[in-house]
Amino acid sequence: MAVVGPTATGKSDLAVALAERLGGEVVNADSMQLYAGMDIGTAKLTPAERHGVEHHLLDIWPLAKSAAVAQYQVLARLAIAAIHERGRLPILVGGSGLYLRGALDDLEFPGEDPAIRARLYADLDELGPEALHGRLAEVDPVAAAAILPSNGRRIARALEVIEITGRPFLARMPGFRSIYDTVQIGLDRDDLDERVGLRVQRMMAQGFLDEVRGLLPLGLRDSPTAGKALGYQQLLAVVDDDGAVTGDLADAVEQTVRGTLRFARRQRRWFRRDPRIHWLDARSESLTDDALRTLEP
Repeated sequence: MAVVGPTATGKSDLAVALAERLGGEVVNADSMQLYAGMDIGTAKLTPAERHGVEHHLLDIWPLAKSAAVAQYQVLARLAIAAIHERGRLPILVGGSGLYLRGALDDLEFPGEDPAIRARLYADLDELGPEALHGRLAEVDPVAAAAILPSNGRRIARALEVIEITGRPFLARMPGFRSIYDTVQIGLDRDDLDERVGLRVQRMMAQGFLDEVRGLLPLGLRDSPTAGKALGYQQLLAVVDDDGAVTGDLADAVEQTVRGTLRFARRQRRWFRRDPRIHWLDARSESLTDDALRTLEP
C-alpha cells in the first residue's frame, strides 16, 4: 500500500492509522525526511505521533549526502521485503513522486557520466540554478515543470541524463507498471493553500529556526541537497554562520509559504497523471474507513 499526494494533506497520519488497523509498518518516501536532524521543517512525525508503529528509512542519511534516488530504491525494496517476511503490510508514504515510483515500479535509473556532471556543476556554481532550469525548460519542458527552479542538483541530474541518453529526462519513465500488488491512495484537499500557510507558521512556533541553527555546525549550509530543501534554504539565507538573524525573517517565512505552494502544485500534477491512484478528500471525517474501502474487491 502507498499513501501519496501533495504536501500538507495529512499523509503521514493516515499511514499510521492504516498501519494500526492492518498490521502494517511505514516506509518513508519523503526525500528530505531521509536526512538526520531535519525534523520540524520536513514535518517528520515525532515518536509519540507514530503510535508505536514501526517506521523505516527515516534519519538514515547525513546532511552532506547528495540525493540518490537509485540508492533509495534499493533500500526501500529491502525494507519492503523484510516487512513482508515478518508477515506485515508495508505502507509507503510521502510526496516525493520519483522516489515512490523508484520503490514500487519497474523503473531503472541511468548511470552517471563524471565529466558531464562536473561540467554541469561548474555551470551551476557559475550561473546559478535558475539559469540551468531555463536550459532544462528549453530541452525538456515537462521535466522543468516537475523540478523546482531552486533545486540545482536535480536540474543538473536531469540535464546529465538527457545528455547521456539523448532523450528527455521524463520520457525515459516507463508506463505505470508496478512490481508489487499495490493499492495507492492519494490525498488532496480544497483548503491546501490555507493549510500550508498555517503549517509553516506552526513550524516556526515549534522551533524551526532553532533547528536550522543547530544544523549549521553539521554542514547544513554546504549540503548539496538538504540545504536546498524548502524552508531550510530560505532560513539559511537570513542567518549567519553563528545563527544570528541578519535578514528579513518574515520575508523568509513568506517565501517558504509561496515555495511550498508551488511545490504542492507540482506534486499534484505529478500524481494526477497516475491512473492507479484512488483519490480521497483528506478533509473527510471518515478518512481511514474511506481508505480501507479502497482495499475491498
